[in-house]
Amino acid sequence: MTSLASVVSSSRARLFACFLRLGSQQASPLQLHTGASLAAKSHYEVLVLGGGSGGISMAARMKRRVGAENVAIVEPSETHFYQPIWTLVGAGAKPLSSSGRPTANVIPSGVEWIKARVVDLNPDKNCIHTDDDKKISYKYLIIALGIQLDYEKIKGLPEGFAHPKIGSNYSVRTVEKTWKALQDFKEGNAIFTFPNTPVKCAGAPQKIMYLSEAYFRKTGKRPKANIIFSTSLGAIFGVKKYADALQKIIQERSLTVNYKQNLIEVRADKQEAVFENLDKPGETQVISYEMLHVTPPMSPPDVLKTSPVADAAGWVDVDKDTLQHKRYPNVFGIGDCTNLPTSKTAAAVAAQSGILDRTISLIMKNQTPVKKYDGYTSCPLVTGYNRVILAEFNYNAEPLETFPFDQSKERLSMYLMKADMMPFLYWNLMLRGYWGGPAFLRKLFHLGKS
Repeated sequence: MTSLASVVSSSRARLFACFLRLGSQQASPLQLHTGASLAAKSHYEVLVLGGGSGGISMAARMKRRVGAENVAIVEPSETHFYQPIWTLVGAGAKPLSSSGRPTANVIPSGVEWIKARVVDLNPDKNCIHTDDDKKISYKYLIIALGIQLDYEKIKGLPEGFAHPKIGSNYSVRTVEKTWKALQDFKEGNAIFTFPNTPVKCAGAPQKIMYLSEAYFRKTGKRPKANIIFSTSLGAIFGVKKYADALQKIIQERSLTVNYKQNLIEVRADKQEAVFENLDKPGETQVISYEMLHVTPPMSPPDVLKTSPVADAAGWVDVDKDTLQHKRYPNVFGIGDCTNLPTSKTAAAVAAQSGILDRTISLIMKNQTPVKKYDGYTSCPLVTGYNRVILAEFNYNAEPLETFPFDQSKERLSMYLMKADMMPFLYWNLMLRGYWGGPAFLRKLFHLGKS
């Protein structure tokens, strides 16, 4: 398979790479966090729940606000993953090892790492409890607990992953199984699913479909592959401009899309997938597969579902403009665990981190937050091993594009940004609290335009 390094980048890609390098030179050198101190405190000015993209980014920003010794992160995982790259891992374009780093290496130096799991939130008493029976209090709380994968809500999973021909790019334990299933494909149905729940990176379930189709073409298997995208949704994408572009690709590549179909069971021993027709509840269809990619149902983390900070659906109930909690003024939310009405992506977290930083800084000064989050999110829709449609949009599902060209067109430059530049930006700028989204780039590229 052609490596990215052997692909000649466009002038725009080289220009953007140079810009990112300049930006990273403004960031402080990486200092490794070596683990929790022996004398962990029981109170912090800022307590961050979750060590994912939102939690680490906000801890870095809060360190600069109040000092490292006054910030702590509660996170049980030993490894931090850059999950957006798993789309390419599942297609064999990137190694899994490139996606992870020790959590200790990404927690800002001096910030306390509380290696435990949150089991209870008590915002009325400004404290939380962990699974090692510790009570930790705070002045300000940032909730960044991400989203929960619920494979078990599909009958036959997760145990079905022990069988061949089935994978999922949403878990570190199953992403390489996608690549194995792709390589082992001989002939028959290749099925890709989208569940009947909110998901993170809503474009990923179809990205692997386009990559698989490209792989089948490259290996001469395309004539023997019937490629099916079975989605619980009623449209291929939520923004018309990009949906139109994707529909054209679907037609040109002879892909089958079944709408309002929800995967409810996997019979991995028989290589069968069972779907329910959401327009006719109770009506099911059994489809045999030679390859199956599962996007699992997802939900708020269990600890949040019955917490006082949650809305009726279990998500952290925040103001969509400021990310401040609607009932607890010293509590804030960021990322996938919130009820912000925008797509749950790493790009959204980056934009939210800049807004939340300003919100908290003003709250700390007893001032009213003024900067508003516009719902910016981004989905690099990978349509092949060297092409991406870069979807960017806001709360109103209106395109909010960064570059001065039509981003609904497949481009090599946008693939290079997805595959190489975004990981660089993530590890070197975002996690250090120096990247709040591309708004300033948008202004730069569109300078002088009406």
